[in-house]
Amino acid sequence: MQKVEPIRTFDQIRLLADSRRMAILRLLMSTPATLTQLGRSMGHSPAWIRHHVQLLEAANLVEIAEVRTTGTVTEKYYRAKAGAFILQEMILPKSKKPALIFSGSHDLALEVAASSLSKFVNLLSLPVGSLDGLVNLRQGLCHISGAHLLDENGEYNTPYIRRLFPDRDMEMVTLANRTQGLMFRTGSPNRIQNISDLTSGIRFVNRNPGSGTRLWFDHELKKMGIPPDAIRGYGQVVKTHSEAAALIANGKADAALGLQAAARQYGLDFIPLFEERYDLILPREQEKSLTPLLDYLQTFNFRSELKILSGYNTAHSGEQIAL
Repeated sequence: MQKVEPIRTFDQIRLLADSRRMAILRLLMSTPATLTQLGRSMGHSPAWIRHHVQLLEAANLVEIAEVRTTGTVTEKYYRAKAGAFILQEMILPKSKKPALIFSGSHDLALEVAASSLSKFVNLLSLPVGSLDGLVNLRQGLCHISGAHLLDENGEYNTPYIRRLFPDRDMEMVTLANRTQGLMFRTGSPNRIQNISDLTSGIRFVNRNPGSGTRLWFDHELKKMGIPPDAIRGYGQVVKTHSEAAALIANGKADAALGLQAAARQYGLDFIPLFEERYDLILPREQEKSLTPLLDYLQTFNFRSELKILSGYNTAHSGEQIAL
C-alpha cells in the first residue's frame, strides 16, 4: 500500500502552482516513467520535461526509481515519493507579536483570555469541536487545542490524548470547569426541563459531530432510548455555543444544549445539566510561545473575568494534568 505524504513548505506549494509540474507529478504518482515517456504523454520534448522533473526532485517530491541500461542506452525511471500528497500549511500574519492558531472546542473563557492577551500574542481561533481539534493538532494545523471529551471510564481528555499522541511529548492544562445545560428563550411557552422534553416537537439546534457537547448529548440519547429522529432539528448543527444561543435569541430555534455563559450572553433561560472539565492541549515544544496564555490562567484577572461570564469554576484553572 502506497503512503500519503503532507506538503508542508511554501516552496513545494509554489512549485506545484504550475499546472505543468502538477501534471508531471500526477503521472509519476501513477507509475514510474522516463523523460521520454513523460514527454510522449504530455506532448513535449524530453529536454522540456527534464527541467521540470529536476525541480520536483530538488523539492523532494520526485525520486529516481530505477536506472535501466539497454546496450549503449541508459534511461532513468522517475517516480513520485508518495502515492498521494496532502497540501497543508498555516499562513500566519507577519507582525512583532507571535501569531498562534487554536483549533478545538469553542469556549467563551478562551475568547476572553485571547482578548486580554492581544497586546502580547495574536491567538486565532478555528472552532471545529474537541475531536477534530485534536486531529488538527496531530496534523500540525494548529499550535494548541481545547477539549472536553469524557471517556467511557469517566475520565476527561487524557485517554484521547494518549491514543492520538503516543509518540509525542504533550502537555495538558485545565482552562476551567464549565456548566452546560439546556438553553431556551425567556418566557418560552414550551416547557423544557430535561432532555426527554426535546421530543415534544420543539425546534432544537444541535452541535457539530465530534464536539464534546454533541458526544455527551448522543450518549444521553442512547442511554435514555431516544432515537435522534425523534428530535426536531437534530440534524441542524452549528460549530459554537454562541451560534446556538444566537439562533434561539433570534427566534430561529427553541432550544439547544450549551454553556451557561452563552445563555447569559444572549439573555436566555438556562437549566444546568452537568459540569465538565475543559483542558488545553499543546505539544511540549510550543510551551514557550504559549507562556503568556498559560501564565494568564493562574491570575486573579482571569478568574474575575470568568465570574462575570457565569457558569465557570476556576478552582483548578492553570493546573497541569499528568499524561
